[in-house]
Amino acid sequence: MVGALVSVARRPVANVAAGPCSVDLITDYGAFLDLEAEWNEAVDRADIPHPFLRHEWVRTWWDCFGTGGRLHIVVVRAAGRIVAIAPLMRDTMRKYGISIRRLRFLQNDHTPRTDIIVTGRAADAYRAIWKVLATDGDPWDVLQLGQLPRDSATRRALSELATAAGWSTGIWTSGDSPFLTLTGSWASYLASLSAKFRSNLRNRMSRLTKLGEPALEVLRDHGPIERACDDVWRLEASGWKREAGTAIASDPAVHRFYSLLAGRATARGWLRLLFLTVGGKRIATSYGACYHNRLFLFKTGYDPEYATCAPFKLLTYFAIQHAYAEGLTEVDFLGDAEPWKLEWTTTGRGQDWFYLFPDTRRARLLHWVKFQVVPELKRWRA
Repeated sequence: MVGALVSVARRPVANVAAGPCSVDLITDYGAFLDLEAEWNEAVDRADIPHPFLRHEWVRTWWDCFGTGGRLHIVVVRAAGRIVAIAPLMRDTMRKYGISIRRLRFLQNDHTPRTDIIVTGRAADAYRAIWKVLATDGDPWDVLQLGQLPRDSATRRALSELATAAGWSTGIWTSGDSPFLTLTGSWASYLASLSAKFRSNLRNRMSRLTKLGEPALEVLRDHGPIERACDDVWRLEASGWKREAGTAIASDPAVHRFYSLLAGRATARGWLRLLFLTVGGKRIATSYGACYHNRLFLFKTGYDPEYATCAPFKLLTYFAIQHAYAEGLTEVDFLGDAEPWKLEWTTTGRGQDWFYLFPDTRRARLLHWVKFQVVPELKRWRA
């Protein structure tokens, strides 16, 4: 079964005065598929610098993780052309001992960041989306927007509209995602790293060179990527990930997500598989992307047999060197600010979780519990 399908086709939102804009609510999977060309064209016009809002990404996410939810995608148009897309879904979760009716992004831990797609006429677009949310005939208790960039216009716009309507909002900090801006030359960047770190790199490289010639392998075409995926799953499932049950291959839905995405993203030209090889043998990998002149590193792993050579550190070394040679502008490490990432950069991109609660007794209670009771309990336990 693909996602969670409902019988309602693409339909206008009833009785919503959207000013100069028209609004469609997409609840049907087939109607969602029909949007692909327009959706991606809107992503391009919005100049979104990552692939996580492209149709093939969102579709693949829904195909693999959407079971139990309902599509609730708000599409805003002006003069017939898309000016905004809110990629939302409905589901129900149980928390704090109660059942919570939730609207949320089509997102989980496997989508590093997301947002509402806005191509122009931002004020009109956000007001139109707000009216859909505020007049929805099917009640909901919370709008949860996870991994929203800290500088997102969405957060500001919805906060202002909610405050004016007497609704409640809240922010939970997610953290900073490290990235490296590629300026100057590879040589100047390498020289800017600490002497101790460069010495460690030389020592690890020397150890590996004794076992064979190290090299970076970069795959971008369908055939080679399809044949290499088993090596990705094997290397990504390094000892601790397999034991912790967090490896791609440990969860059928996660394995399906990255397998489907490999084909769909390769067809669009932005998927990249990176390998560190020694004597032709693949010993470390990063499943990633090259998009908007940026290199993204999604899922990583290495063969623990080579742990003393720090294979992923050396893969990162070669990957950054390759990014400079290709004329890229950034390497985005994604995820949390883990120590190994901070060895390469000190800059991070902030992301938060934004929550919006309607002015109902149930939602007000939920806001109070989440943003007053729970933090106080955490402080008390500490």
